[in-house]
Amino acid sequence: MPDPGRIAGADVHPTARVHPGAELAGGVVVGPYAVIEADVVIGEGTVVGPHSVIHAHVTLGRRNRLAAHVVIGGRPQDRAYRGEPTRIVIGDDNLFSEFSSVDRATGEGHQTRIGNSAYIMSFAKVSHNCNIGDGANIVSGVQLGGWVHVGAHAYVGGLVGVHQFVHIGRLAMIAGMTGVAQDVPPYIMVAGFRGRAVGLNTVGLRRHGASAADRQALQRAFKTFFMSGLPLAAAIEQLDAQAQESPYVLEFVNFIRAARARNRGIVRWQSETEL
Repeated sequence: MPDPGRIAGADVHPTARVHPGAELAGGVVVGPYAVIEADVVIGEGTVVGPHSVIHAHVTLGRRNRLAAHVVIGGRPQDRAYRGEPTRIVIGDDNLFSEFSSVDRATGEGHQTRIGNSAYIMSFAKVSHNCNIGDGANIVSGVQLGGWVHVGAHAYVGGLVGVHQFVHIGRLAMIAGMTGVAQDVPPYIMVAGFRGRAVGLNTVGLRRHGASAADRQALQRAFKTFFMSGLPLAAAIEQLDAQAQESPYVLEFVNFIRAARARNRGIVRWQSETEL
């Protein structure tokens, strides 16, 4: 039976193995010794590097780039998994460096999701049920536990470990070798052996178009929440008033409210000189 990938206009190396039940769009390139299992859908222009493996129940969008030895769709590393049907859904224009891996979800009907234009670097691990936002950077050696959410354009530095169920907000920045066991609000920088908020990600905010007025409003919100010593309810009340000044502050306080409901806790403030 002819390989359906070749029929669809894909370029499949002779040593690769593509299951007849996989769907490969035009312009897909599959490198030497790669393996693609059944129930895999790959969008046009995606490149699957040598020795990479895409297990069953994976949807990959367009123009993704998988380097050598990438593994996507492996069994979730979760003792609660009982073989129920789950998926991975990945958008467009993502980069996966060598030996990175993404696990399928656990829990029937659930998905592990990666948006568009994310960068998953070498030896990084995206565990079951994670949700990675557009443009996020997951640097080499990062280990994301199950059910972790990483917001759009967040930066998770090298060798960072993130506890299961933690949420990291949009444009947050985590320094290398930090342990993150609590939620990280959007726009802040976190560092230390056990992650602590050390400031605002002003460089990232400028690069993504935040005005000087919005950055100043966020600086005020940061000080109110992390440095004022106010009880949580009183700090949120002040943030609600400040949110009228800036949509960035509104997103900041909305994240904090949601984090309270998740009961994972929120990172605390600590000056960089004290780390």
